[in-house]
Amino acid sequence: MKRIRKICPLVCICVMLILTACSGRTDVGDGESYIYCLNTDRTDLVKISYEIDQEDTLEAAESVLEELKKPAEEIEYTAAIPDNVEVNGCSLKGSILSVDFDSAYLQIEKLEEKLVRAAVVQSLLRIEGIDGIMFTVDSEPLRDSDGNIIGLMNKDDFVENTGSSPSSYQTDTLHLYFANKAGDGLVEQEMDVRYSSNVSKEKLIVEKLIQGPSGTEAYPTINPNTNLLSVTTKDGICYVNFDSTFLTAAYDVYPEITVYSIVNSLVEGTDAVRVQITINGETNASYMETVDLSQPLQEDMDWVEAAEDEE
Repeated sequence: MKRIRKICPLVCICVMLILTACSGRTDVGDGESYIYCLNTDRTDLVKISYEIDQEDTLEAAESVLEELKKPAEEIEYTAAIPDNVEVNGCSLKGSILSVDFDSAYLQIEKLEEKLVRAAVVQSLLRIEGIDGIMFTVDSEPLRDSDGNIIGLMNKDDFVENTGSSPSSYQTDTLHLYFANKAGDGLVEQEMDVRYSSNVSKEKLIVEKLIQGPSGTEAYPTINPNTNLLSVTTKDGICYVNFDSTFLTAAYDVYPEITVYSIVNSLVEGTDAVRVQITINGETNASYMETVDLSQPLQEDMDWVEAAEDEE
């Protein structure tokens, strides 16, 4: 009897462990709420169940960040934010969340840092009311290995790459439209690019337009201080969301040239057939009081010099 009494508790413990394993946090079903952590080797992302139930957006973000630092409850995953990295705080401006880390963040190994960033950003973007994330380190903007500011990140910066490397790259040739010297027409420029497979082609095109052309045969069209908040395509319409800086012209070009440099480049380079430009998510705007942005726009090749010359 004594031996049976000793065995029974052991059996109960084993059963409990089996049941826990069967209903672990990594068993995320369709429609269930989740956030991202890293796998045991810290070489990939893992979904873990987590319910976001705070009504206040900032409070929800703070709770998610706390959860992303908690030690793992199962061996199938590890905390997204390394134990030695501290979150100094976060702030919300409109739909843009800024997250400030301490200097230990800069010591994260390069590949792991990309995964940490992907896990944190994609988890926070699951909170309603957050459309973009900015990372800072001790209040200074986070920079990549080349010293460039990483800037605003949104869902178009990442793909759900569980099971694949987030550092794979692909090459392509973009057909972009910039201003001519007089600023009253568009000129086409081919640009060979190598970019991360985590970046959508739509986002890449708009970012390259903001950066401006190479060489001296074409001229920029978009205010370089413009922040691209998001780019998504649905039902043949590419939705490009800028902040209000976009409405401030930085170059002496026709308003139509700026707008159709975006529209023509996206329609030529993606599956979109129309482009809807929004400002902070709102469509009730016009560019330089000339171009109505309230409706999706079709490409207009009449502004392209090459097209006119061929006629």
